[in-house]
Amino acid sequence: MNTVKIKARKARRKSYHHGDLRQQLLAVAEKIILEAGVDGFTLREAARRLGVSPAAPAHHFKDARGLLTEVATLGFREFGNALEKADQEAGADPLRRLHAQGVAYVRFALNQPARFQLMFRHDKHDTGNPEFSSAAKRAYGILENAIRAATHTPAQQELTPESFGLLIAVWSLVHGFSHLALGGELSIHGAQNDVIMTALLPTVLQYLPAALRGSA
Repeated sequence: MNTVKIKARKARRKSYHHGDLRQQLLAVAEKIILEAGVDGFTLREAARRLGVSPAAPAHHFKDARGLLTEVATLGFREFGNALEKADQEAGADPLRRLHAQGVAYVRFALNQPARFQLMFRHDKHDTGNPEFSSAAKRAYGILENAIRAATHTPAQQELTPESFGLLIAVWSLVHGFSHLALGGELSIHGAQNDVIMTALLPTVLQYLPAALRGSA
């Protein structure tokens, strides 16, 4: 019986090409995060689920931080794409742009909960990684550009404390709402994801800082 199990494990290991294992590790990392949370992820568990040795992931990722950094980078790239698409479709009005970004922000969190939870856990990934840093800065810059448009702040000029405060207020509104939705806090009112997006979120976005309405 043991011989059969050993042969089965070897067969599973041989079925992975190096490139395949890399993609499988990224996918299984998200599954573990969904089930156990970001803090519940271990590289050993990822290897166990894929039927490879605990040392195998090191061929693609130095350690757990390296793997989680890659997942977070993929998340920020997709996140940035979603924000950019929403921003462009909203037109020139800053308030419309921020409203559209807010919708895209929450939709991403609901559609990609594992990536979203990990992306902002800087204790779990390497923030100095160039690809991660570039993807994160790009996403942040899309929000900042809309705030600059709303406050008539040129790209080369530093944001004033008031403008930066406005940025933080908008970010806090949608980020906090996203975490409430993911944590099930909004379900106490019987709200499912479709209700959250079509009823609750539009109502909340009406409370975007009043300063935006008179600054555009």
